[in-house]
Amino acid sequence: MSRDSRLLALSLMILTAGVPAQNDSAGSPATLADVRALMAQGRLDEAQRDLESLAGIRPEPAGVERLRGIVSYEKNRMAEAEASFARALATDSSDLESMQMRGVALYRMGKPAEAIPLLEKAHAAGPIANADPNYVLALCYIATQQYDDARHAFAVQYGFATDSAAAWLLTARMLFRQELAAPASSAAQHAVELDPHIPLAHRLLGEILLANGDLPGALTELQKEITVDPLDGETYNRMGDVYLRSGQIARAQQVLDRAVLLEPNASGPYILLGKTLLEEKDPVTAIMYLERAAKIDPSNSMIHMLLGRAFADAGRRQDADREFQTLQKLQAAAMPASSRP
Repeated sequence: MSRDSRLLALSLMILTAGVPAQNDSAGSPATLADVRALMAQGRLDEAQRDLESLAGIRPEPAGVERLRGIVSYEKNRMAEAEASFARALATDSSDLESMQMRGVALYRMGKPAEAIPLLEKAHAAGPIANADPNYVLALCYIATQQYDDARHAFAVQYGFATDSAAAWLLTARMLFRQELAAPASSAAQHAVELDPHIPLAHRLLGEILLANGDLPGALTELQKEITVDPLDGETYNRMGDVYLRSGQIARAQQVLDRAVLLEPNASGPYILLGKTLLEEKDPVTAIMYLERAAKIDPSNSMIHMLLGRAFADAGRRQDADREFQTLQKLQAAAMPASSRP
């Protein structure tokens, strides 16, 4: 070897010292394990890019479409997710996870009737590690007014007998949450017929009547709940709301004091006591209760609005301005970005 050749070889050795050898697989597509690792880290855009590359391989690796669906679902792209899960099922009709997730995506797209057969089949095939589809299935039944089927699905989820008072009451609560007052009331009444002493049934009936503006009826049901469970602070809180709306300020304060003693870490009774004392022209005491509520729930805009009023009524203008500024910040933060100035 010539002198120049030896120098060149020595130079190359020095330049490449400590540099790892190139991986023969550099530039090769990511594996499904790589994609799952990215998803676990929340790096959904990178996972999606790798999945797009894997989807271009022929034949397409098994499991790619399911993962594409999950990534789209996590990114709240329901139509894309549903399409991916449908393709996964076309390849493997026994893919229970894709079957379940396609049903969930269809429900979120406002297509509960189309979701029901998929969720029913996924449930009948056995438990799925990712999630129990019973809740979404029950919501689909509610959306399609199949209330008995909804009760059965809720009962399975909670381990209740399908025709038990507990199953009827649970269904009533879920119906009321969906703002279906009439069927909710009917289900709650059926629960009471099956078990006159079941807790929370009369309270729910009272809440339904209160939502409908029937103050005397609501009060009657809440008083019945007290006979079943005299130590439920939330029932006293609801009673205080009824008395306050009825203009019975002294009675409102009485039951709300009981609620505070039973539920010292709930903001609701303190808020209503603040309202009650403002009605009684006692802003100083109202401030005491509302400041307690603000410590429990500092991002509650109603509390800061009431505190602003109370401070203003008490002549504490600077404190009132501070609370109204906090209220404005909370309201601005709650506005959709497109609506902000």
